[in-house]
Amino acid sequence: MTIFEKATREKFRYPSAKGLLTTEQLWELPLTAKSGFSLDDVAKAVNAELKATATESFVATETNPAKATLETKLEVVKHVIAIRLAEDQAAKAAAAKKLEKEKLLAVLGRKQDTVLENLTEAELLARINNL
Repeated sequence: MTIFEKATREKFRYPSAKGLLTTEQLWELPLTAKSGFSLDDVAKAVNAELKATATESFVATETNPAKATLETKLEVVKHVIAIRLAEDQAAKAAAAKKLEKEKLLAVLGRKQDTVLENLTEAELLARINNL
């Protein structure tokens, strides 16, 4: 069973400043925000819950059943963060390529204009007649 299958079957809810969120709502959150309503904040909250289950006991021998669920919740949030970071990097790379292409096209246009400016009147007339 994948972590997302488990998350949806068990109806995981994630703590946030706006209340409990579903797994699907994680995709809509910003990576970071000042408001406490971001993927980073959700991951910190789940991680804090997970750390709270790891309190050491010298009497209890069985593990806390919530620990496995919290570990899976944290894996889901970390996976969403990793995908969103990769998407952001890809978008930045695409924007940089687009800007580079626009610059190259502008330079090419200027060079082509210079070539046309250097044509003789006869060459210009011949090109016009061929169109």
